[in-house]
Formats: sequence, C-alpha cells, structure tokens
Amino acid sequence: MIIKKAELIAVAVKRDQYPLDDLPEVAFAGRSNVGKSSLFNLMVNRRNLARVSGSPGKTRTINFYEVNERFRIVDLPGYGYAKVSKSISSDWGGMIEAYLESRHRLIKVIQLVDIRHAPSSQDIQMYDYLKHYGLSGLVVATKADKVSRSELPKCMSIIRKTLGMSAEDKIIPVSALKRTGFEELLAEIDVLLAKE
Repeated sequence: MIIKKAELIAVAVKRDQYPLDDLPEVAFAGRSNVGKSSLFNLMVNRRNLARVSGSPGKTRTINFYEVNERFRIVDLPGYGYAKVSKSISSDWGGMIEAYLESRHRLIKVIQLVDIRHAPSSQDIQMYDYLKHYGLSGLVVATKADKVSRSELPKCMSIIRKTLGMSAEDKIIPVSALKRTGFEELLAEIDVLLAKE
C-alpha cells in the first residue's frame, strides 16, 4: 500500500465528536512515549501530520486521520505516563473504552511497545483488553534501531511471551529513525482492509 493522501479529520474526547462510522478504522494504542506520532508520520511520508511532542502524554484526545479516502487511522490517547495525573489517566481509559465499544467499522487495534523493554503491566492490561474485544494480534515493536540485529529475536520473544501472544499473532519491528518496518505494517493493514 502507498499512502498518497492523509488528513486529520476529527479530534474527539466523546462519541458525538467522532466522524461518521462509514469507513474501516485501524486504531493505534501504546504508552505515551512509545513513538506513535513518529510512526504515523513515517507511514504517511509526511513530517508533521501527527505532532511529535518532546513531552510524552500530550495526546489527550482521539485523533482520526482519513487515509487515501479509503480508511481511517485512529490515534488513541497514550497511557502509562507517570507525570500525568491519575484523574486524567482514568479519563483516557474511559475514552478508549467508549471508542472500542461504539465503532462498528473498527477492524484492528495495533498496539505499540518499545522493543528495548519488556511490556509493562499497563501494556499487558491493554493487550488483554484488546483480546476481550477480539482486536488483538498485531503488535509494532518501536525503536528497533536501538537494539542490535542479534538482540532483535530475543527482544521480540520477550514481548511475545510477556503479552501472551499466540503463534499466529504478529510482531513487526519498526524504526522511524531508520525508516524500516513500516512497509510490512502497511502490507498488514492492506490485508485487513481486503477482508472488509
């Protein structure tokens, strides 16, 4: 898949701010500092479509991007950043749950984890949550340039084991810095869309 057109079409904190539920949606979830914005910009080959912040925890809304007038990428609020107050963090949980429960055209939630660390308890909780909704099975391991090629299989094995992923579930290592892995991710999204 080649992304020729991508634009931010809605920023929402509640359901009545969502766009019409008329296109397939692929959502992305991950910790606040995992590199979601950098990944979006890499996928759409634009420097600033998604704002990359120096201070994690800035995405406090659900952002809807329309891609190729064919589907939407949905950026869910980041979780697990210590400097964000607990009340705001719990608001995000409610926002994510309301989104997952109400979007009939949601086909997958891609979870992002940092390849350098074992998934946190919040990562595990999110993956279990996605399993509950039948939306798990595809994980992007970000910052793949930060580990050596020989360490990569071990890091991916730790992610797979910690999250309790099945043999059919996929992990795609991606580096926004080296611009690697995103083609495989786009190919996976293409496969998902073809089933719609």
